[in-house]
Amino acid sequence: MVTNAIELIGLKKTYSSRKGSFNALDGLDVEVPNGGVYGFLGANGAGKTTAIRAIVGLLHATSGSITMLGEPIPNKLPKVIDRVGALVETPSFFPSFSGRKNLDLLAKSRGFGTANVERALEQVGLTERQGDQVARYSLGMRQRLGVAAVLLKEPEILILDEPGNGLDPPGIVEMRNLMRRLGSEGRTVFMSSHILSEVEQTCDALTIIANGRTIRNGTVAEILAGGTSRYSVKVAGDANTQTLAAQRLREHGFVVQPGDRNDGLVDVVPERAHEITQALADVGIYVSELTPHGRSLEEAFVELTQGVQATDQFGAPR
Repeated sequence: MVTNAIELIGLKKTYSSRKGSFNALDGLDVEVPNGGVYGFLGANGAGKTTAIRAIVGLLHATSGSITMLGEPIPNKLPKVIDRVGALVETPSFFPSFSGRKNLDLLAKSRGFGTANVERALEQVGLTERQGDQVARYSLGMRQRLGVAAVLLKEPEILILDEPGNGLDPPGIVEMRNLMRRLGSEGRTVFMSSHILSEVEQTCDALTIIANGRTIRNGTVAEILAGGTSRYSVKVAGDANTQTLAAQRLREHGFVVQPGDRNDGLVDVVPERAHEITQALADVGIYVSELTPHGRSLEEAFVELTQGVQATDQFGAPR
């Protein structure tokens, strides 16, 4: 029984030019378990696409190892390729043909029957629009058609590079629901993204990378736990009291940000939460509401990567 669907260990990819060398990947470690949706998170240029291209055999890593479905990649890629579907960058189709005709042609070239096409269209929710020209599809629909093309061979692993990139809000919701549905079927969906809010809502676990290096692996809950929490603080009294309360909390070392109504957001580690009420009560100001807010993935990402300086393609600071 293979524990992990995909494993990257110490993966490194170095590019050289007259100006010097650049590590697009610099010892990347990733373990993607079987089943569910796994996020591969990083800013633009962090190395996500380079890693995915290495996984699917589109480029050779300089060093390190890749294992997929228990087989070393790229040496044994032909052995597992029929169990893996990948969508790297924007899919291309014949715009004047219907979505169905595009898939029919693709299925025929690969020896698949019409049942595969019909099943793939149903899985991505395009059955009712299958007869429309691709030129009339929204970007979200074209992205879903691309996923349908990947699903023709009923893969165990789906590797998707920025599937929500460029989508409008309805398209993002469509793609999010599709990823969740595919993951719930027992497939492994490995998706890269720089849209943190979508990763938080879609993925079960993730890896955060920066400058080609692993910053953190874990479930979404594990990554959101710990660190700085935020509290919404409301105090009894008029506007002057609110101002004095904010000043008092800042004097005690808290970071106070304006909030809705007559309250504010206070950044504080959980162990110091009781000091909020104590600091205010000591000067006769009393808290009427103190509401904890879990930190977002965006906040966690900033905390985890704030010490990692971005570099350009030749390693110079950006």
